[in-house]
Amino acid sequence: MNSDLLSDAGAVGTAGPPIGAAAVARGIARLFRRNQIWVASEVALPNGRRADLMGIDSRGGIVIVEIKVSRADLLGDAKWGEYLDHCDRFYWGLCPALDTALASTDAFLPEVTGLIVADAYDAEIIRPAATRPLAAARRKSETQRLAALALRRLNLIQDPPPPDEVY
Repeated sequence: MNSDLLSDAGAVGTAGPPIGAAAVARGIARLFRRNQIWVASEVALPNGRRADLMGIDSRGGIVIVEIKVSRADLLGDAKWGEYLDHCDRFYWGLCPALDTALASTDAFLPEVTGLIVADAYDAEIIRPAATRPLAAARRKSETQRLAALALRRLNLIQDPPPPDEVY
């Protein structure tokens, strides 16, 4: 089975808790689930970028989380601003070992971006993200893309294609 289809934070076929970015993703997904925010991992965006987590809240708001587990990865990420046009709220998801002050400098737009610290078991919002409402047409297209992705993944889990089938 294609591992991309099941990459939602180590939920299938793993022994023990996930580690690294998968652990952070699982903790954030658990926090969001308790708050009626449903996420998918590794979501391709129309601009060619890939959101680590992207989801929809109970009011239809689109949320993106960019996960970082190392100082170099966080400080070296120059592409994250390209996610802002595809969500109402944007969060940094950090592992507990990273200093949250790193994502609080002006370069990380703390007045716009939220900050979550997570491990494999849970997460805490350190700084809420500002809401920057998407235009109606963009919201509709992002919602449709997420719905199609979620249904595709669910269908392929329920009925895996034969190895020679192209989907």
